[in-house]
Amino acid sequence: MTAIFSIFKLARPAQWVKNIFVFTALIFSGDILKINSVIDALIAFAGFCLVSSAVYFLNDYKDIQSDRQHPVKKNRPLAAGQLPPFTGIAGFIILASVGITIFQSFLGLTSTIILITYLLMNIAYSFGLKNVVILDVLIIAGGFVLRILAGSSAISSMPSTWLILCAITVSLLLGFTKRRAEVTTMGDNAKSHRKVLNHYNRDFLDQAISIATAATVVCYILYTVDPNTIKMAGSKLLIFSVPSVLYGIFRYLYIVYHNKSGGDPARDVFTDIPMLINGIIWALFCTIAILYGPEIVQFLRSVQI
Repeated sequence: MTAIFSIFKLARPAQWVKNIFVFTALIFSGDILKINSVIDALIAFAGFCLVSSAVYFLNDYKDIQSDRQHPVKKNRPLAAGQLPPFTGIAGFIILASVGITIFQSFLGLTSTIILITYLLMNIAYSFGLKNVVILDVLIIAGGFVLRILAGSSAISSMPSTWLILCAITVSLLLGFTKRRAEVTTMGDNAKSHRKVLNHYNRDFLDQAISIATAATVVCYILYTVDPNTIKMAGSKLLIFSVPSVLYGIFRYLYIVYHNKSGGDPARDVFTDIPMLINGIIWALFCTIAILYGPEIVQFLRSVQI
């Protein structure tokens, strides 16, 4: 049972929340009430969970020695010696193969190519690109975009360009805050844990975070007022979701700077109660506005005095 628990821990199921980006097209296309689209999106989510876990198996195998230098990562199953090193390779092969097979069997060639691209990109990241300053964070952002594209391909509905750009900028924000947390936490030992941290410092990362934050806000606002978005939703109601997005971003920055966190964005977002409540409110509002926008506008006009 201990080995099974360690294998499950190595798969990092808590990180599967990142794969909710797969549902972006489902929510913002208005197809969330179509059962076939929901099923296809769930299949895409499951496939990405398997492949992303495969990447974690490979990455932890590759980083056994450096993880042992980290105050938190030293407790990971491979670094802590709870599992033999070959578990990383075996788990990677099995999970990646199953994930690709699921995509190929149920979602078609285009979605499968996107998934394989994600896998190859992360292999390249694990074996060298993670040591290239700035490019390492861009690859992280690219992973989120590929999740969106895979979900879009699965339901045959391409999301707005502004929405994709928003995903890029918000993932850059998460990536740079993660690097900042690593630099802050590790201090003089940062280089021994991750070579690329030798090229980062807090002043540069603070500027990068500011740029990514501003770009995220601008891209999201432009998405809500884009004529194609208004046509798709049948109303201009999505603009009223902007305050929730602003609160979410500022709350996250508060967590990063005030609580000195940011090392695990998924944990920070989903364990902070105000962030969680705000995220639920935002998701519900956007879903209702997209599905029932025209009816809501008509009702509001009918009750005007």
